Order: sequence, then C-alpha cells, then structure tokens
Amino acid sequence: MKEVKIKKENLHKKEIKLAERKAAKPLLWIGIVSIVMLFAGLTSAYVVRAQNGNWQIFELPPILIISTALIVTSSLTMYLAQIAIRKDNYKLTNISLFLTLMLGFAFFYTQYQGWQELAINGVYFAGKKSNASGSFLIIIAFLHLMHMVGGLIALIVSLTKSLLKKYSSADSLGIELTAIYWHFLDILWVYLFLFLYFYR
Repeated sequence: MKEVKIKKENLHKKEIKLAERKAAKPLLWIGIVSIVMLFAGLTSAYVVRAQNGNWQIFELPPILIISTALIVTSSLTMYLAQIAIRKDNYKLTNISLFLTLMLGFAFFYTQYQGWQELAINGVYFAGKKSNASGSFLIIIAFLHLMHMVGGLIALIVSLTKSLLKKYSSADSLGIELTAIYWHFLDILWVYLFLFLYFYR
C-alpha cells in the first residue's frame, strides 16, 4: 500500500511539474506584452510632451552606441548557447552563457557612464536645472535597466544549472526562457536607442 501511495504521489508531482512547464512560456509572453505596453506608453508620452515646447535638445552620449553594440552581441552569444545545449555541448553552452552574462554587466557599466556624461553636459533627471527631455530619457533608460536586472538573474541561474549539467537537449526550458527574455531586452533597447537618437 505504501509503495502504491508513493507512486501516486510521484505521479502527481510529475503532473504538476509538467503543468508548470507548459504555463512557463505563455506567462513569460504575457509579461513581455505588459513591458511592451509600458514602454509604448512612455515613448508616446515623450512625443506628446516634446510637442508642447520648453524641450531641451541634446546629443546622446557616444558611449550608448557601445552599449547598444554590447547588448546586440550578447544576444548572439545567447543564441549560441541555445544551439549548443540542443547538441548537448556543455562546454560551449557554459562559455556562451558566461559571455552573455559578462556582456550584460558591461552594458550596465556603459549605461552608467552614459548617465554620468549626461550630468556633465547639464542633463538631469530632477532639480532646478532639469528639463522634461532629460527626465524622460533617464527614466526610460532606468526602467530598461531594471528589467535587465531580471535578465541578469535569469542568466546567473541558467549558467549555474548549466555548470551542474541540469540541462540537456531533451530538457533546456530554462535556457529557452532566459533566451526569449534576453532577446526581447535586446530588441527593446535597440528600439529605445533609435527612438531617442532620431526623435529629439
């Protein structure tokens, strides 16, 4: 009787785990859609406010171009990790995830440097010397970085599990979910950068 009960419990746990796995991607996409709506609202508000006058025009810090190149490159290394795990190539998977993580941190650093450069050039988020254009730019970049934190945490978890060989060609959902979110953050930043670069 005990063995039957244990088997039933194990089967129930497997069913719950399978249901959670099936729900993971749809939930991620719902989260992504909500983030898209957030930034669509912010950029729309940016356009409306810019047309109302008293709008400071300034050049974006050149380091943001480097920042953009870094995140685009990180998307390529993330894609390489996806390909590698499908072939059970653990070494390449680990290296690719590690490189993606390092590029993510480098993106953070260049964004911080960009904010410092803006401050030197008299662009502030708040205060007597601030302007709505600078406030919008900084809040948009800041919110993107906050979502990047989630991506970095997901990368750290994926890399740790990969090092422990908890992924395989038959079970790589964790890496796939991380990749979807990371590629989204990449596309989102490219859109935001081009928007802020051409619409000033």
